[in-house]
Amino acid sequence: MSSTSTPVKRACDSCHRRKVRCIGEGTNPCKNCISVGLTCTYNTIPQKKGPKGSRAKVLSQLRETQRQSRITPPDNGRPLSSTFARTPGLLPRGLVESCVEFFFGNLYPSQPILHRQRIRDTIMGMEHSVEAYCMIAALCAYVMIQSNMSVPPNVVLHGKTHQISNISLGVMLLEESVRMRKAYKYIENPSLLTVITSFFFFGSYFCLDRDNSAWFYLREATTYAQLLEMHDEETYKTGDSIDCSRRRRLYWVLFVAERTYALHKHRSTTLHATINLPTVEEDPSEGIQISGFIQLVNLYKPFNDTFIGLWNKVHTDCNPSWLAQLQSQLSEALPTYLESTETQAVDLRITQHWLRTMVWQLCVSHGFVSSMATDNAMKFEYPIEISRDLLSTTRQFSQQAMEVHGVGLIEKLFDIACCLTDVIACIPFSPLTFSLGPQDYLSRFLTHLSTLRSGQTRYLPLLLSKISDVLPNPSLPPSLQQQQQQQQEQLQQQRQLQQHPTSALLTTPSVSPSPGPDPTLLRLPSRPQPSFSSSSSSPSFSSSSSSSSSSAAAAAAAAAAPSLLPPSSRIDDLALYADAVPQPWGMRTAWVWVWVWAWGLQDRRRRSRYRRRGRGCMSGRWRRSGGRRGRWRWIHPWPPRSLRPAEVELAPGGPLRAPCPEL
Repeated sequence: MSSTSTPVKRACDSCHRRKVRCIGEGTNPCKNCISVGLTCTYNTIPQKKGPKGSRAKVLSQLRETQRQSRITPPDNGRPLSSTFARTPGLLPRGLVESCVEFFFGNLYPSQPILHRQRIRDTIMGMEHSVEAYCMIAALCAYVMIQSNMSVPPNVVLHGKTHQISNISLGVMLLEESVRMRKAYKYIENPSLLTVITSFFFFGSYFCLDRDNSAWFYLREATTYAQLLEMHDEETYKTGDSIDCSRRRRLYWVLFVAERTYALHKHRSTTLHATINLPTVEEDPSEGIQISGFIQLVNLYKPFNDTFIGLWNKVHTDCNPSWLAQLQSQLSEALPTYLESTETQAVDLRITQHWLRTMVWQLCVSHGFVSSMATDNAMKFEYPIEISRDLLSTTRQFSQQAMEVHGVGLIEKLFDIACCLTDVIACIPFSPLTFSLGPQDYLSRFLTHLSTLRSGQTRYLPLLLSKISDVLPNPSLPPSLQQQQQQQQEQLQQQRQLQQHPTSALLTTPSVSPSPGPDPTLLRLPSRPQPSFSSSSSSPSFSSSSSSSSSSAAAAAAAAAAPSLLPPSSRIDDLALYADAVPQPWGMRTAWVWVWVWAWGLQDRRRRSRYRRRGRGCMSGRWRRSGGRRGRWRWIHPWPPRSLRPAEVELAPGGPLRAPCPEL
């Protein structure tokens, strides 16, 4: 007997939803759908028989989700979860356009990695692409954190963003970009925007002094560059010319950033000079910017794996002639006159002298520096020559052109100033009458760090601490001397408060001197103290005339030499007498309050005890006269009233009162 399998009859989607009997064969449209004009489909997955509770609903939802994932093709910009929602109003169009214009006007000559038309297309597509949104947010965060770009007044920020500073807004944009970047798969399918976004993350975290995050995203950017085969020259022969030129420039920007960070933090490098440099013929309208960028790359090209290995102490064999040749190559790398923008010239000049300082430090670590050397690059006085050349060129640069480069440029100035401080401490110098000396150069460095943004708060205290530890009598600029004196006064006041915490209430805040009465006339004379003589064991107290004469003499001396009296903010220091001892007013007040509290507690206990018992000791009584609200009186049985003491009255809820005795 042959068994034939009969097809299982199932209802169509419409009949199943309407809960009517389906009149069809399973392949052709049923009569019900034809009569009502519906499309007869069989797409719904039939559910298994069993419980119709929450488990059945979950299984149905899982089946539907899996079916949709099989139907929909993979998209690189498609969010993986609905929880990665964009913050509304955080990135308005006006802010984006302002950041893009600032980048092309100030940072583009040193980092020519974007194209104006392509970046506009990216801005137009960031509403539908998460990758484009993350790159634009990272660009705005990088511009605002590194260069402290101010938001234009015509840009309207929503929520709490209009009340915060530029750096805080940049941090919010950075966190938004990092959070939204997790919403799509960029690791398996990286693109040019992925590398640029990682580079902007590195620059932002580096300016925020978060070294581990900066190093992570820099290594991430270099890894994606290698995955895209940007280190292979063959990949640039095909494809769009604009994309190929920007990929080539991006590779060399990462090459420069990796070596700068390796010299700053003693890290390793992964990129090498394996491709050709960009040419001016790529875009003749950007000839000045590209020529300056090529000069910047040529400054870092000699720092290969051999130098980085010696710098990180991985290798020990070093040739002094090679280092001397490297010094001469760096000294002649840039012409006297640079055909570049001001911001690009600042980066080129300071980077050149900073690299010369790094090479000299490597010579010192290997013992190649000597005062008897014939080459100036191998002498101890070489950092003085570097400082002279650097300060002579930075005089013509504006402060805004230097602040655009952010913390990276300030760190280079700080390294050169620290090296100059060590040289001044080790080598004696004779003061020059008509020319600037090493102390003057150091003072100029201090002035630069005190005026540049982020230099005064982070690097200036470190340099001042190093100078105070190394140099015995440093000559600081007048503004820094004033500032250091104020800091010392604040530290002295804090130490006094730590030593005498009870006198904190008597301290007054320091104010700027204003015209008014002489503070010496406002001083109160303290109690005369006994003066002990060495010839006699008994104390001898000064008379009133002698005390008044001494106080007058002290007041006259203070008025005659007011500059000898240091400013003071403590009342104890305003005494006329030098031997006046400050009184512990705070402790005395505390003991008085403790005594009052103890007396009040004893009073309350006494009243409650006598009210509860209704009588006292020694056959005496407390009685209330005048009804329920009357006063309590102490009634003595003996002695008679004429010999009794004063009556003690106690009001209900009031303190004890003892009237005057009758005479």
